Amino acid sequence: MTMILGVGSTNKAKIKAVSAVFGNEGCEIQGFEVETGVSVQPFSDEETKEGAQYRAAAVLNERADAGIGLEGGVMEMQDGLYLCNWGALIDSSRHMVTAAGAKLKLPAEIAEKLWTGGELKTIMNDYTNRHNINHHEGAVGIFTDGMISRAEMFEHTVRLLYGQWCFDRRDPSAFRKSAE
Repeated sequence: MTMILGVGSTNKAKIKAVSAVFGNEGCEIQGFEVETGVSVQPFSDEETKEGAQYRAAAVLNERADAGIGLEGGVMEMQDGLYLCNWGALIDSSRHMVTAAGAKLKLPAEIAEKLWTGGELKTIMNDYTNRHNINHHEGAVGIFTDGMISRAEMFEHTVRLLYGQWCFDRRDPSAFRKSAE
């Protein structure tokens, strides 16, 4: 029987990231529109992580065998506002792992609009005069001049999740013996 791996989003970049990691693992990958449990624009590492965890857990209620939640947000640091992302993977036994990905300082004009209540995906659509930037290269793709896309940024996080989940399922003593 094929494992159904649910993604807590129908966002193309997020599904592409999960497919890049799990596409050859015999999983059926399905996107589900679920609530995030956090504000529309997460404004801290903690809130962004919470959104990823909430998305992952919500997927299990959608008849998936395991769930992945990916959430993008922003976080304040001393020198400005940074783009951040978090992921969570949960299996049917309710074992959850979490991981964070790259961070990127946002230009002051974008940060200013976020501080006044804007949402990054809307701000980026206006900034680029395009629609659905968040389904394609995302802010990270724009501000790295195409060097890394939103899907690639999330793929890194998904790899961290999958690696942790695989490690957690191994017999820890086998790892220690192989290192000797």
